[in-house]
Formats: sequence, C-alpha cells, structure tokens
Amino acid sequence: MWEAAFWGFVGGVALLIGAVAGIWLPASKRFVGLIMAFGVGVLFSAVAFELTSEAYDRSGADAVVLGLLGGSLVFFAGDWLIDRRGGNRRKSQNGSPADAGAMALVLGALLDGIPESAAIGVSLVGGGSVGTAVVAAVFLSNIPESLSASAGMRKDGRSVTYVLGLWGAVLVASTIAAALGFGLLGSAPAVVIAVTQAFAAGAILTMLADTMVPEAVEHAGALVGLVTAVGFTLAFLLSMA
Repeated sequence: MWEAAFWGFVGGVALLIGAVAGIWLPASKRFVGLIMAFGVGVLFSAVAFELTSEAYDRSGADAVVLGLLGGSLVFFAGDWLIDRRGGNRRKSQNGSPADAGAMALVLGALLDGIPESAAIGVSLVGGGSVGTAVVAAVFLSNIPESLSASAGMRKDGRSVTYVLGLWGAVLVASTIAAALGFGLLGSAPAVVIAVTQAFAAGAILTMLADTMVPEAVEHAGALVGLVTAVGFTLAFLLSMA
C-alpha cells in the first residue's frame, strides 16, 4: 500500500509543478494547449493498454463493458453537477465563469484527479510492478492541466495561497486514492479488479473528451491531433518496453 501511495504522490506532485509554472512562469496559450494534447495522447494510451486491455485479460468483455460504462456515467454525473455550479471551465487559461464557486473548482479538480491516481494503485494489484505508462501518463497530463487552470484562477483574482492550497489538497487526495486503489483490491476476485480497472478507464476517457481535449483544441488548434498522436505513440512504446 505504501508503494502505491508513493507512486500516487509522484503522479500527483506534477499538479504542484504545473501550478507553480502557471503562477510564475506563464506560458503562451498555444504552448499549454500543445502540452495538454501530448498529455491526452499519453493518457489515451495508458487507458487502452494498461487499464482496459489488462481488465479484459483478467475477466473478459463483460467486466470491461460494465466498468467502462459505469466509470463514464459516474464521471458524467459528477461533472454535470460541478458544471452547474460554475466549474465547467476549471482547466481554462482564460479563467472560470464569474459565478464559479470555490467548492466547484475544488470538487472539479478532485473529480478529474482521483480516477487517474486510483488507476496507479490498481496497476500494482496482483503482485506486479507499478504500471510505468500509467504513472507517466498521469504525471505528464497533470502538469499542463494545473498550469492552465492555475493561470486561469490567478486571472480570476484567486490568491497564490488559494491556488497552491487547492492543488496541495488534490495531491493528498490523489496519494490516498492510489493507496486505496491497491489496499481495497489486494485480495479481491479477478472480476472485481477488472471492473475497477475498466471503471477508472471509463472515467478518464470521459474526462479527456469533456475537459482536456476541448481546452487543448481551443488553445492550440489543428496541431492538437498530431501532438496527441505523438503522445500516444511514445506511451505505447513505453508500455510495451
């Protein structure tokens, strides 16, 4: 469990790195969009080869379908509620809507980050080593995510303390989620582990389509598809190594 917590921390600490960059080293919107696109490609690869494929190998198609749809529906419902509270542009460099409450931003950050971290913990179940591609995917996607959102929150007038405190809280939650992802499933039946892997995959896929891809396209335009493919390719090679 401690190993899972450590790797969850490694993936989550990128949120603080990105936040610091967003506050003190503001990059162009186009650059942030391209980095975000690369992270999207890496996460797509991790979802396909480290989560969904392993879930299928463990327990077949039924577990994969149940998990993917369940994760997608849960994320969709949570995201819909957060959007109604003004958190729909929580990752935008342009800032969030005027009616966005602090709690909406906090819950949105948690909703986006926890499935990824839980996936890190689940990758350790069964006595194997941590899914390197999953950790790399979470780390690489977290930097542009928090960089863009932090720049937007500063534009909204949020204090540095608030911004860093928000991402610090998400880092703690991500570390705990990774530990729980392993601890709660260490002796679970294969079908439960498979459904959980696919559940995390479904939540991450829905998050990518709903938040990261639109923001990347808005900031970086047509190059997003190409950079996403590069990220996917590199992560695929990493998962096959």
